[in-house]
Amino acid sequence: MRALQLQAEQDVRIVEMDPPPPPGDGEVQVRIAVVALNHIDVWGWRGMAFARRKLPIVVGVEAAGEIVATGRGVDGLQIGQLVVLYGAETCNVCAACRAGEDNLCENVGGIHGFHIDGFAQELVNMPARFVVPVPDGLDVVSAACAPVTFGTVEHMLFDNAKLKHGETVLVQAGGSGIGTAAIQMAKAVGAHVITTVGSDEKARRALELGADHAINYREERFEGVVRKLTNKKGVDVVFEHVGADTWAGSLLCLRKGGRLVTCGSTTGVSAETNLFQLFQQQLRLIGSFGCSMRNIADVLDKLAQGTMRPVIDTLLPLDDLEIGLKRLRDRQVFGKFLLTLQDS
Repeated sequence: MRALQLQAEQDVRIVEMDPPPPPGDGEVQVRIAVVALNHIDVWGWRGMAFARRKLPIVVGVEAAGEIVATGRGVDGLQIGQLVVLYGAETCNVCAACRAGEDNLCENVGGIHGFHIDGFAQELVNMPARFVVPVPDGLDVVSAACAPVTFGTVEHMLFDNAKLKHGETVLVQAGGSGIGTAAIQMAKAVGAHVITTVGSDEKARRALELGADHAINYREERFEGVVRKLTNKKGVDVVFEHVGADTWAGSLLCLRKGGRLVTCGSTTGVSAETNLFQLFQQQLRLIGSFGCSMRNIADVLDKLAQGTMRPVIDTLLPLDDLEIGLKRLRDRQVFGKFLLTLQDS
């Protein structure tokens, strides 16, 4: 079978591998149809913050496919069923796992595609407890965006930032995969959405997606525009995932008692924080990583109901990987970049 494998830092190749054996007890075998790529994948390929891994390793942490075989003891899952896969190998026994907070697992065995083999391979065996069924009527491309893209945003905005109807949120990098998801999810609960983007064309598309205001950060200082739009009060929530380049400005955009939630640092992992501003304005800074299995099931239902949709920038066959990767590295995408592993 074919797989997308990281051979060395920044050396990703399509390789031939032996297919997995029949699934064992409590496992299912999934034929992967679509893999969704994220900026976190690019970080991993550059060797950032993943010292525990051993190369070569199959990449890909977000995927959907069809069950083609089941092992003994598997209930509730059937051959032919469309499913998505959870990206972390959690223990299922610690207090966090038992409370349904999978992404706070105390004994996580690794993240697929970073510490252990990922999902960019034609067949994969998975413990059935890491498999989430896709509701009827939802296509495989949309489903592939649920485990990381929409699940991460669900956890950030609602579990952590507690975004509510009538509040104002600043979504940084609204043209990214999670940015486009955040705009839609915030609007769906009745929030007022301001977003930043890197071009006038992306601004236009963000407004069409539902954003109330779109700021081209290449032409205007976004923090100044946000203060003006909010009558100098600031926003209730900042959805941050850019990192050092926007960190100080994001803090300046918060109102007194505002909440900043962050899940990424694409422009650098270190940034200065004005501590006087932090405590004097009583700001709350919240780190967020991944999501729970519950989050994935919830966003799959929302996607199936049509209340939101993934914004697909690029859908390419595996052989055309380099075309999409260049666009991802150059930030020339609006929405998601996905690879198909199966013939349509």
